[in-house]
Amino acid sequence: MSGDTCLTTTLCPAAGPRPKSCSFKGGSLGNKYVRLNVGGSLYYTTVQVLTRHDTMLKAMFSGRMEVLTDKEGWILIDRCGKHFGTILNYLRDDTIALPKHRQEIKELMAEAKYYLIQGLVDMCQAALQDKKDLYEPVCSIPIITSPKEEERLIESSMKPVVKLLYNRSNNKYSYTSNSDDNLLKNIELFDKLSLRFNGRVLFIKDVIGDEICCWSFYGQGRKLAEVCCTSIVYATEKKQTKVEFPEARIYEETLNVLLYETPRVPDNSLLEATSRSRSQASHSEDDEGFELRDRVRRIHVKRYSTYDDRQLGH
Repeated sequence: MSGDTCLTTTLCPAAGPRPKSCSFKGGSLGNKYVRLNVGGSLYYTTVQVLTRHDTMLKAMFSGRMEVLTDKEGWILIDRCGKHFGTILNYLRDDTIALPKHRQEIKELMAEAKYYLIQGLVDMCQAALQDKKDLYEPVCSIPIITSPKEEERLIESSMKPVVKLLYNRSNNKYSYTSNSDDNLLKNIELFDKLSLRFNGRVLFIKDVIGDEICCWSFYGQGRKLAEVCCTSIVYATEKKQTKVEFPEARIYEETLNVLLYETPRVPDNSLLEATSRSRSQASHSEDDEGFELRDRVRRIHVKRYSTYDDRQLGH
């Protein structure tokens, strides 16, 4: 009989004679086997196993509670019997191999709580916590739902930002044969980069923009570069949209935004190393009366998209 099925018809008057209620004297049976019908699943065990721990089962089979038996002598327990075999194994050995899936562990814990088996409840709770920690997401990728949200994310981020916009429906022409594959490759590369640079770069997705596939790179709140992966090609008497996969260019721009990984506040050690004091000024500058000030060498990196949207012939 399957342990997944919970049968309660044995307690229904229409199914036959009512089960007998009696006071079970477990001590009189010693280590002899007793027969249990748990929700339609049949089990054999001894009173010694059932009374090892201070649980509801011990109260049932030590004579403190009345138990129900059918006409064949099976002791009836009105619970689902799916996990009762695991319950018995825990009572025998004080430990068990828990199920692998969270849902089954939750089901087992519910049965352990019913039978008041606190040690098994603690095991299930610890296993559920471990599985929760195990399946914590490696990184979180926000998805843009409005232009204001995008602006807020980029301005508030203390890390460089890489955004991938992809929206295949933003097209009025047919796609070339390799466009779908290249679009998937862009998405796969985005996922790989987000895992590789997790914690150093904020990666965001945009599925509401006007482009079909476009990468944008931001540092310290401003846009640094853009890589547009789509273009229009001319086939025989018609136009087609081509999606490209410029992998090397995307890698290059991703590494470039790491230059903006430093905090926005001034670096005092850098200021000190690059400054020039009055005592280090040249004699000619002193004669001319120039007032020397501390100087910081700054490097501004500006990159622009090489995508040319001009019409042919211009």
